[in-house]
Amino acid sequence: MPPLEEYVKYLEGIWERGWLTNNGPLVQRLEAELSSYLDNSLVQFTGNGTIALQIAIKALELSGEIITTPFSYVATTTAILWENCEPVFVDIEDRTFCIDAAKIEAAITSRTTGILATHVYGYPCDVVAIEDIARRHNLKVIYDGAHAFGVRVHGRSLLSYGDLTTCSFHATKLFHTVEGGAIVMKDEALARKIWLYKSFGHIGDEYFTLGVNGKNSEFHAAMGLCNLPRVTNFIEQRRTLAKLYRHELAGLSLQFPEPTEDSLKYNYSYFPILFDSESRLLRVKEALAAQTVNTRRYFFPSLNKLPYNTGAPCPMSEDVSRRALCLPFYQELTFEQVQWISQLVRNFYG
Repeated sequence: MPPLEEYVKYLEGIWERGWLTNNGPLVQRLEAELSSYLDNSLVQFTGNGTIALQIAIKALELSGEIITTPFSYVATTTAILWENCEPVFVDIEDRTFCIDAAKIEAAITSRTTGILATHVYGYPCDVVAIEDIARRHNLKVIYDGAHAFGVRVHGRSLLSYGDLTTCSFHATKLFHTVEGGAIVMKDEALARKIWLYKSFGHIGDEYFTLGVNGKNSEFHAAMGLCNLPRVTNFIEQRRTLAKLYRHELAGLSLQFPEPTEDSLKYNYSYFPILFDSESRLLRVKEALAAQTVNTRRYFFPSLNKLPYNTGAPCPMSEDVSRRALCLPFYQELTFEQVQWISQLVRNFYG
């Protein structure tokens, strides 16, 4: 949370103007500042990250099959289903847990229109390989960048890759607007199309297309304007905490995600650990909960195992989803808290 007095200054302006939502001045300012932060990409601020995914699929006119990852938050898959498309799951690789680009091409059929991949825990997908596959097969690419705000790779913002990248600015994210999201792109015509889609498809009394309510308010934009200047500091604080966690947990048979790209500038969005068995994970999770330490199985289950949308076997994703646990991780954590949590993990590990 930013300093309350800073947020209140924005609230006073909202009260003076009486402009609460519908593309107000703070929303416009936040979009402009986000654009500058993201290498001058075009940014549409939305109500949340899920509506951003749904609008992205609609805006790119995807249909039929969309190749996607089974290791992500459920919104990645349900957005595809919600837009009456069929998710085709491709398994993940074993270092970053992102979609395995080497397996994508084998899943392409005559009905494939796009790829929707997630930058898991902020680690980048193989954007170069995916771009090459998409170009050769005339496919559109959407990245779910909910974890990837502030990440840079190959000298560029990770959110600048693909035809579209969606973001979540939910309160649990590195950069948040309480609730919120965004769609990031380079194409101006696509940006206007998305603006109409998120605004019921009309401007005043002129109606141009179908649309939904994907907008966000001045109150949420104000929170974003408070937090955006602090992102660099947030990342540095998290980097220090991650280093301490790794030190405190050294010697246990835990696996951590590892980047595959040397040019990566990481954002330390989460701190996931991979146990050697699900039973050990469950034992530690239960013991931590008894000490009021909240952890999360992020992501579980593997999305190809959803009860309303089963897919082809994805053994790597199914295995990782059973053994991955995210420990508490936010910049206000103290060194003492990290050491205490780590000691609890050690105490109950065996």
